Amino acid sequence: MKIVDGHVIVCCPGRNFVTLKLITDEGTYGIGDATLNGRELAVASYLEDHVLPLLIGRNPGRIEDTWQYLYKGAYWRRGPVTMAAIGAVDTALWDIQGKTLGVPVYHLLGGPSRDSVLVYGHANGTDVDDTLRAVERYCELGYQAIRVQSGVPGLEGTYGVGRGDMYYEPAEPGLPPEQRWSTELYLDFVPELFARVRSEFGPEPMFLHDVHHRLTPIEAARLGKALEPYHLFWLEDAVPAELQEGFRIIRQHTTTPLAVGEVFNTIHDCQQLIQEQLIDYIRTAVVHAGGISHLRKIASLAELYHVRTGCHGATDLSPVCMAAALHFDLSVHNFGIQEYMRHSEETDRVFPHEYTFERGAMHPGDAPGLGVDIDEELAAEYPYQRAYLPVNRKLDGTVHSW
Repeated sequence: MKIVDGHVIVCCPGRNFVTLKLITDEGTYGIGDATLNGRELAVASYLEDHVLPLLIGRNPGRIEDTWQYLYKGAYWRRGPVTMAAIGAVDTALWDIQGKTLGVPVYHLLGGPSRDSVLVYGHANGTDVDDTLRAVERYCELGYQAIRVQSGVPGLEGTYGVGRGDMYYEPAEPGLPPEQRWSTELYLDFVPELFARVRSEFGPEPMFLHDVHHRLTPIEAARLGKALEPYHLFWLEDAVPAELQEGFRIIRQHTTTPLAVGEVFNTIHDCQQLIQEQLIDYIRTAVVHAGGISHLRKIASLAELYHVRTGCHGATDLSPVCMAAALHFDLSVHNFGIQEYMRHSEETDRVFPHEYTFERGAMHPGDAPGLGVDIDEELAAEYPYQRAYLPVNRKLDGTVHSW
């Protein structure tokens, strides 16, 4: 079997997605997600201009060899554009392999390690009362784990607070919107938010919170310590993680579990964090971390150090990536939890899928391959629309992490 054709599909059914489709001489095809929020066309060009010519004539069953060929052969390694492109190829090859053998991808990864995949949803509100109502809705839907985000009093807008009940899209058409930020207001508010949440819903629900990289290590340590009475499942992205050793300061001051990694691209981005047990959950995504093959290596390293997985699963990743993540989640022993933001109806129609949700858990289904497809004719009805993620500034105008 050989790869004889391939093309990149860019569409915008509510938000932009980049999808790679590889086709073999036997007519079997596989698809992979290559979406990089706000930089979609860079990945599309990388695939079309530099990667696809290298794949024609290759054996699609040589998945590991192809991964190493694209990673080491380019000389210029790592980075979000390169790794998203490699991730798309890798995912498409696993899809082809599963279809060729007539089995779901998780059977190729060693079979299931559990019956279903625990997921968490996003409860967002403009203020505390609005957030409490959102948490109640998720509890009624059967979610056992819920990420809780609220607007901060004194700030006009807060990134991470959605515009819809079940999903939100942070990227907006036009030039990047700018939002104001105050660390002081935020640090005073969040413990009060979770005091209300625990008071209303008791000790059983698992609650998570995302800081969006906006604190320094000592500020994150203060927040983690203040949140200890409310027993969070995790505190996510407390600080920008380029300085991995910064997590040592947080660890010295709090027992609140820490999660990070959705912007990581390789195992090298999290090696120190894992080996020094500075985090509890690694959140690398299938597409941004080079596909299922590389994600498995990260999980294997993490397992040695009691670190569990918690893959990124926001709506800036397509249902193709969600399906791939669920196959990975079902198979790895040290799985922790999976983020699950529901896609829009338009997106679900463009990407029909076999995965299902039932009372706080998901399953990838038993269809051969990934169990997800793309309707190319329908996708063509949703052309690309340039969109950017917001820019965060402190109250004095200084550009800040969001």
